[in-house]
Amino acid sequence: MDSLAAAPGTGPATSPLPVLRAPKPAARFEDLPTDRAVVMGILNCTPDSFSDGGEYNSLDTAIAHGLRMIYAGADIIDVGGESTRPGAPEVGEDEEQSRILPVIKVLAKAGALLSVDTRHAGTAARALDAGAALINDVSGMSVEPEMMALVASRGVPYVLMHRRGTAKTMDALTEYTDVVEDVIAELMAVRDRFYDAGVLPEQIIVDPGLGFSKNADQNWELLANLRRFDVLGHRVLVGTSRKRFLGSLLASAGKAAPPKERDSATVATTALAASMGAWGVRVHDVTGNLDAAKVAARQGANRRTPVRSVPAGQGSR
Repeated sequence: MDSLAAAPGTGPATSPLPVLRAPKPAARFEDLPTDRAVVMGILNCTPDSFSDGGEYNSLDTAIAHGLRMIYAGADIIDVGGESTRPGAPEVGEDEEQSRILPVIKVLAKAGALLSVDTRHAGTAARALDAGAALINDVSGMSVEPEMMALVASRGVPYVLMHRRGTAKTMDALTEYTDVVEDVIAELMAVRDRFYDAGVLPEQIIVDPGLGFSKNADQNWELLANLRRFDVLGHRVLVGTSRKRFLGSLLASAGKAAPPKERDSATVATTALAASMGAWGVRVHDVTGNLDAAKVAARQGANRRTPVRSVPAGQGSR
């Protein structure tokens, strides 16, 4: 598809036929909002993601959902072609690229700021060529040296997420002495390898990796201590959206809440993360989480505003 088509019901154009539009100038990372947490919308072009696997596994449905998130106000669209749920099988790079590159090309023409969610330097390079501006890598401690070289050579922002092991092994790797300090130390060790490869500090965004090689209690501990990640000196991205620890919290009759019934809890965690200074949140539901980010920013502005004292005897009655 060489032109941008607005799918029915995804925006101002709602006719049953595609409406062709001229390409828009690409959004820039430098122009992201600085007065609130950035909202990164999740676009899973996969048949097996834990929350919405298969819903956006065709070019048309993926583009339509990407456009809906743009219209809803997403600052970044994060496009991925490999499920990262626990136990998920690995996907070859050719298959991964066939799933995401056409989507990235079309959404880039719509003017979206795009992130590519991939572990592979080859896929990341082709996604950047197709219009992506950010790499979101869940490899964690197993990041490829080729990825480091790519980030250095392209000078793009890079999300360094904490994860031990692989999708198949990470659930067995949850032993920590102090989960917050250990995650910070392990992120720092990998971060320093990026520095050695020539990556600049301002390119790196860190993600504590909630749900990746952590149990529910550890996820809550990390969320409560986001400010401790300031020691790294990087922006912090938080991903809680629809994850298992929220499903467990909302369990009824011993059964975890299904992924799509965790959106309200996700909005609450977004407000918490944003109030603790998170640079951004990665979410499925853009509208609710954007509202939460705005509320947290407004409340933070209130805290920074000096309270005007009222002389004795002049208070309201």
